[in-house]
Amino acid sequence: MNYYAVIMAGGVGSRFWPKSRASKPKQFLDMLGLGESLLQMTYKRFAEILPEENILIVTNSDYYDLIKSQIPTIKDNQILGEPIAKNTAPCIAYAVSKIASKHPDATVVVAPSDHLILKQEAFLSRVKLAMDFCQRVESIVTLGIKPSRPDTGYGYIQFLDDSAWKEVFKVKVFTEKPSLEIAQNFIESGDFLWNAGIFISTVKTLKHAFETHLPEMYDLFAKGKSKYFGSKEKEFIDQIYPACQSISIDYGIIEKSDNVYVIPSEFGWSDLGTWKSLYEVADKNEEQNVPIGTNIELTNSKGNLVVSYGEKLVVLEGVNDLFVLDSEDALLVCNKENEQEVKRIVNEVKAKFKDKYI
Repeated sequence: MNYYAVIMAGGVGSRFWPKSRASKPKQFLDMLGLGESLLQMTYKRFAEILPEENILIVTNSDYYDLIKSQIPTIKDNQILGEPIAKNTAPCIAYAVSKIASKHPDATVVVAPSDHLILKQEAFLSRVKLAMDFCQRVESIVTLGIKPSRPDTGYGYIQFLDDSAWKEVFKVKVFTEKPSLEIAQNFIESGDFLWNAGIFISTVKTLKHAFETHLPEMYDLFAKGKSKYFGSKEKEFIDQIYPACQSISIDYGIIEKSDNVYVIPSEFGWSDLGTWKSLYEVADKNEEQNVPIGTNIELTNSKGNLVVSYGEKLVVLEGVNDLFVLDSEDALLVCNKENEQEVKRIVNEVKAKFKDKYI
């Protein structure tokens, strides 16, 4: 009963436009055509090792009904609604403070709602290892992914290879999104891992970290000790949230702490940050095409990702390396190498059409 999971589900997923919209971002979508949203997959994953009532979801207040519809068994006090987006540090401070008010000796795993994990058993074994370690050593433990390529889109973790523990290593330094040349050097060195944005710690350790590195934020949430799990919790959160600094947990806490450890891991992870990352992990046919949805026909075409649902027939003939992304009111077609432009396109669409297609 002292093990908790906090799932962060407040992002808008603009790089997955036009499927991901402000009203229903990517964590609520069946991105892989498997019959479940990314959030549902994440929730069920943690339910394998934790009591369901110990799984909390922090999200935008506007998504409350969406979460209830996708996870009908979840209770109201498991959904932590943010009145305004303030990055990841405030949402974690909220969750940790709430858990601590009921179980001050709890250990918690914090994870995004929209990542793909193909090897569930391997992932859960790493989480258990980290939770056990945190109960023995006052620490924050991250799960680092063994890199398969010099990717410039990920943050990197360098670790010290002199650990007294078999599978847990002290973190030396964090590096955000390096250049290709630096990323190649990281891979060759053998002591760098991708930062998956998943970490484990005790609520005592995390509260102390907030008190040390973000004291004003710590004080704000500490005032709500008597209100968590009660009828006045929402009113309290709505009142204090605008005063919170907008800062990530990585920059505000983890990168400034001297008790951070990492567990090198391989569990089929992808952050599904872009259409390209979805294409890379999805099952492909003989022509390296990935059709996701219904009524899709591809002839004399190779290396395409096509996403389309509904009655509309989508046909591709004689084209290669395209992303064809269809929704009810918008269609995006782009070359595979230009998929990083999607965020810019979304900004231009918003400037021209306001929120109509966003």
